[in-house]
Amino acid sequence: MPMDHGTAALGAPDHPDRLHGDGPCRPADVRSAVRSVVCACCRTPGVRYDDAALSDALLVASELTTNAILHGGGVTEFDVGLDGRTLHVSVCDQSDRLPVLRELDERGRRRAGGRGWPIVCRLSEDVRVADLPSGGKRITAVVPLA
Repeated sequence: MPMDHGTAALGAPDHPDRLHGDGPCRPADVRSAVRSVVCACCRTPGVRYDDAALSDALLVASELTTNAILHGGGVTEFDVGLDGRTLHVSVCDQSDRLPVLRELDERGRRRAGGRGWPIVCRLSEDVRVADLPSGGKRITAVVPLA
């Protein structure tokens, strides 16, 4: 049975360097939040970001969101924030299960799928997983933009 992962309305930002979304969403919604936060903050004279680093941040946002949909029962909330030249992307889901790396098969290859978590870990400066008081978890990836 297909699950509906409709578009979450972004909350009005308290600051131009933060965006928050509640409820189900798609990877494109979180990528859009990343772009909005980075573009709003980079309008300040002298503030720049590296295009390759922004691409990494967009990929991390996509993978976190996709993993929450596929393995965590759906996205319940997300936050995107910029702290200087470091982007923080947090995605919450309904599952208490921790992300895991897939085991290698008998030939030393990874089975289909299972590439999202290693991508997140590789492209992020720091990754944290926290249990939520109401159940589920929040995964926060810290991605440098310079």
